[in-house]
Amino acid sequence: MTPQKPDRHAQLFQPPLEPILNDRHPLYKLAGRINWQAIDQELACCYSEDMGRPGNATRLMVGLHYLKYAYDESDESLMARWVENPYWQYFCGYAYMEHKFPIDSSSMSRWRHRVGPERMEVLLKETFSTAVREKYVKPSDASKIIVDTTVQEKAIAFPTDARLYLKSIYRLVKLARERGIELRQSYVRVSKKAFFNQGRYARAKQYKRAAKLTKKLKTYLGRLIRDIERKVTSPDDQLAAMLERTKRIHAQKRNDNNKLYSLDAPEVECISKGKAHKRYEFGCKVSLSITHKNNWITSSAALHGNPFDGHTLSETIGRSQSNTGVDVKEAYVDQGYRGHDYIGEAVIYKPDGKLKQLTRAIRDKIKRRSAIEPTIGHVKSDNRMGRNYLKGADGDQINAILAAAGYNMRKLIAAFLYALTEFVDFLENWLNETAKHLRAPRSLRQI
Repeated sequence: MTPQKPDRHAQLFQPPLEPILNDRHPLYKLAGRINWQAIDQELACCYSEDMGRPGNATRLMVGLHYLKYAYDESDESLMARWVENPYWQYFCGYAYMEHKFPIDSSSMSRWRHRVGPERMEVLLKETFSTAVREKYVKPSDASKIIVDTTVQEKAIAFPTDARLYLKSIYRLVKLARERGIELRQSYVRVSKKAFFNQGRYARAKQYKRAAKLTKKLKTYLGRLIRDIERKVTSPDDQLAAMLERTKRIHAQKRNDNNKLYSLDAPEVECISKGKAHKRYEFGCKVSLSITHKNNWITSSAALHGNPFDGHTLSETIGRSQSNTGVDVKEAYVDQGYRGHDYIGEAVIYKPDGKLKQLTRAIRDKIKRRSAIEPTIGHVKSDNRMGRNYLKGADGDQINAILAAAGYNMRKLIAAFLYALTEFVDFLENWLNETAKHLRAPRSLRQI
């Protein structure tokens, strides 16, 4: 059914939050500046009019996700901090202090699944629109963007062959026992011992011994697969899917393409970005675009298949125009976009040997292309893009979009906080000047 509204009826013995809180706090001010009604209308199609119990309030769920990604919290820790923080409760639309969790943390996952990655763009779009309304960014700033890609790593263990063989054995044995399949041998004990010894040999750089045990684990897995296939002629969907994945792991070789790196996350890809400290990253590629002047994120999208950077440019510019409503006139990229296939009105600038033919103003703008690198670093370290815990390919998309929305939220909070600090400094200076004539308190802190 349609989502329920927060309860705003007066409570007899409990004072409301609004007169108690500091009305100059950034979250207090943001609660009144975000267009919650527009978000509610965009997400209304996710709810049914006449089926099931009323859903959780849209403002509550959207506000929780803004806070989660702005302050880098998990679903569980977010609930704990929400109960302690009255400003978070007011931001989510509550009029009175609550002393229990507003929802179960598992409802966050179900809500993300219900909304989906396509409609989740509304949250990122609204953060930029709020910045425009508050005049922290001009709409024309979105006509000049910087585009780059990065890797969003998945929360999986490093996929060595030995580890994949061991996990495959464990998973097949568990499913076989649940279905009452009597195995010739489970190989659980001997494979665990072989895996531990393989790691010790690899650590000691005794690579021949380590390779021998890896081959033994592969042999155990092959025997187990064949044993199950002999005894189960028509496996159910879950067992059939696991058999298909384990057979794929058993058959893949060092130089194969489209290898499987995780049993639970088959969408994970191996991406090499040429970094000295981290040669390979396991996840998916993410394309980001920011405003050239002031680093507001205008689009963020997870891209599977490890596409060439130049082939992602058209989609990124299109997403930026859709989120901001402003046509992109100039896009600044790095050398990784050489040979791009973009065909449109925007002019693409990249550092190459033709810089001397450009004007000084354009050369200065090209030099600022590297401003996107610290933005990517902040989104990864502060807004949960560094390690994605959401499930599936849709989870990759949703995490990339919400991480960008969380980054813009942090910029909004910082902008409101700066305005508050400026006001306090102005008032304190005025009081100090007035104190010389009226003998008033010499500092705002003394009042």
